[in-house]
Amino acid sequence: MDVKGACLCGKVTIKTQAKRDALDACHCGMCRKWGGGPYMAIDCGPEVEVVGKAFMGVFNSSEWAERAFCKECGTHIYYHLKGTDNYALPVGLLDGDPQFVFKEQIFIDRKPEYYEFANETEDLTEAEVIAKYAPPAK
Repeated sequence: MDVKGACLCGKVTIKTQAKRDALDACHCGMCRKWGGGPYMAIDCGPEVEVVGKAFMGVFNSSEWAERAFCKECGTHIYYHLKGTDNYALPVGLLDGDPQFVFKEQIFIDRKPEYYEFANETEDLTEAEVIAKYAPPAK
């Protein structure tokens, strides 16, 4: 599915292909601190076209991931798994009303008690996420 979006000020735009019709939520402490709540995102793989990179900042948030944002308005642009060319875009960045299905919640054991989603999803713990996505140790 073709998707596009832009930051609040419009200085960074993005075009990509959603790898599937699903969106996922991450409940890890970094995602919640970064955005004030769970990071709800779509998986886009490597084919992400960004216009306005001069207005974008990138923060290396861990050994295996980086997070991009607009330096002008602060909008979150993407989460990128280093070494895999896998990008996840926040679903709120996208234009229109794309039809995604809420499929998976990760770091479910890190989710605070003060919120709960009603959707039935696959739920992965921190250990399961690391086993599935983290690159092998060198």
